Amino acid sequence: MTPGNSSPESFSEIVEAEGHLIDSRLLAAVFDKVIERGARYHVLRFTIGRTNDEFSQLEMQVTADTREGLRELVEELIPLGCHPRPQREARLEEAGGGFVPDDFYSTTNHRTQIRHGGRWVDVEGQRMDAVVVVRDGRAACRKLRDVRRGEQVVCGLDGIRVLPEFQERDRLGFAFMTGDVSTERRVEVSVSRVVGMMRAVKAEGGRIVVVAGPVVVHSGGGDYLSRLVRLGWVDGLLAGNALAVHDVEHAFFGTSLGVDLDAGVAVDEGHKNHMRAINAIRRVGGLRAAVEQGRLRSGVMHDLIAHGVPYVLAGSIRDDGPLPDTLMDLVEAQERYAEMLHGARLVIMLSSMLHSIGVGNMLPAWVRVVCVDINPAVVTKLADRGSSQTAGIVTDVGLFLHQLSAQLGDEAAPRPAAAAREGEGR
Repeated sequence: MTPGNSSPESFSEIVEAEGHLIDSRLLAAVFDKVIERGARYHVLRFTIGRTNDEFSQLEMQVTADTREGLRELVEELIPLGCHPRPQREARLEEAGGGFVPDDFYSTTNHRTQIRHGGRWVDVEGQRMDAVVVVRDGRAACRKLRDVRRGEQVVCGLDGIRVLPEFQERDRLGFAFMTGDVSTERRVEVSVSRVVGMMRAVKAEGGRIVVVAGPVVVHSGGGDYLSRLVRLGWVDGLLAGNALAVHDVEHAFFGTSLGVDLDAGVAVDEGHKNHMRAINAIRRVGGLRAAVEQGRLRSGVMHDLIAHGVPYVLAGSIRDDGPLPDTLMDLVEAQERYAEMLHGARLVIMLSSMLHSIGVGNMLPAWVRVVCVDINPAVVTKLADRGSSQTAGIVTDVGLFLHQLSAQLGDEAAPRPAAAAREGEGR
């Protein structure tokens, strides 16, 4: 970084950015970040793009009072699409076993490139909170625990270019929802936009993955979710032990947490029903065996297995049982979640704060996310943790699924061949 001209004690850098900077509010965000840091900016060149195909271009000088202050500012401008000029090669340092140098570059969920060998190289497997490992001319995101001793890791800020997802002037209705958390919009209107997205994704051969919590069953939404599975709108399901347990409880006893879902009242001895459901599944060796033996004949888990839709159940410390299908090894569960999400085009999150935020951390920014929860804080937390592509619908998840099922009607969706691969479900 070179000293600026404003004073002998200031330090400056020239940065560039390109894209739909105005529509996506990135231009304002860049200026705000400079002021927030107590630094200064001088726009050297700005060209406005006038169509969806024509990008705006920004070139500006940023100046801070200290070298460290300038470094921190540039580090915060990179996720907004800025990169220093002139172009420099990414600096590579050798990693230890499971750890890296202190000044490693920590990734965002936005498309990223590094400059290596005189060219810009796309970073593969994009996700947030990872490091970039370079090998044989290729670059890829890697979790810290997976870094091997001697691997080359990108460090510092040189040679890094982040390409944020730009909000175009027309994004098929998705832009109207993103960044907006409201309880006042009619559910039918929001659901119609989700239906449009689902149809568009399927028409392009894309995959839709659902993340679901046990509230889906408690709220009476399980039957509607099962119907979506049968019609081919769900290509994978990610959940915890509780969703499957209460889904099975409902299939066996008509209750969820001991409450009769049709009558809305607690039944005698109903508090034992979820444990009885777990016991019955454990007796036969798991959910798949229960379906194959005709013991489990309905419900979300039954329809996933019967229609060859893969699923992953990730356990937690509070799980009862758990079911034999539930992965209690956290590392394995994370890996299986990531495998399920690979290539997904749309993720629908249904009333599960823990699993929704976890999945959000695994997704690149170009995967559309719809989060449905009665608690607006869940959607807000997703956005706060970097999943800015999330569209939030604040409503009862049972009502949402009812509306979704009704608007799709009997329309069947083609299921990508990859969704039915053997061995993906457990």
